[in-house]
Amino acid sequence: MEEMQEIRKRRLKKVTPDEKLPFTEHLEEFRWRLIIIIITIAVWFGACYTFSENIIKFIQKPLNQKLIFINPTEAFFVNLKVAFFVAIFLSIPVIIYEFWEFISPGLLEKEKKYTLPFIISSMMCFSIGGIFSFYIALPSVIRFLLNFAGSELKPMISVDNYISFVGRFMIGTGFVFEFPVVIFFLSRIGIATPEFLSQKRGYAILAILIISAILTPPDVFTMILMAIPLIILYEISIIISRIFGGKIAI
Repeated sequence: MEEMQEIRKRRLKKVTPDEKLPFTEHLEEFRWRLIIIIITIAVWFGACYTFSENIIKFIQKPLNQKLIFINPTEAFFVNLKVAFFVAIFLSIPVIIYEFWEFISPGLLEKEKKYTLPFIISSMMCFSIGGIFSFYIALPSVIRFLLNFAGSELKPMISVDNYISFVGRFMIGTGFVFEFPVVIFFLSRIGIATPEFLSQKRGYAILAILIISAILTPPDVFTMILMAIPLIILYEISIIISRIFGGKIAI
């Protein structure tokens, strides 16, 4: 830890182009920050594993039916998996903070004042994305998919498959909802402009549809259900860029 602090002091120190720190020192700090993130996830994992059974009961509420396991080890490993997914979700504040602290030495002093707003807004957007996916998108997706079974088929959903689907769906949606925060930051440093975002709207919508198809099951309804809020987020990002962009020059 002392080694990382020493490296960070050297990164924060004003240097000339000829005095740039070697790549190995940046890599060393990145390694230390990655270790902090892994330790945080491990601590949350231990806490979540204790309550994994209750977490599984809560997660299966949108399904509204009992889950099954189809091999002797599945029940054991699914408790590990659900604890891991929840640990990642709860570790997001630390992940965001360590990411910002890693890139902040390369920012101007005027840009560094956005540290706290960036961290808070990132946490809020990620949480909103997770809540949206679990309480709005997920129940609709499950009802739609199960309706394909008809009256002749009875769904017998494996707990491992269900937990994997919910975990990827919620975490992926949470990260996608960070888009306005990223656009705000890029607008402040002059990289993203409202004109550029408006001109590339068609490409953005295509990319959103592709991302939605990756995050959701292979059906049009679920993809559209995911894509609509993302398109709205993109339009919000254009408004954010118009309001906050172009005020800081690098």
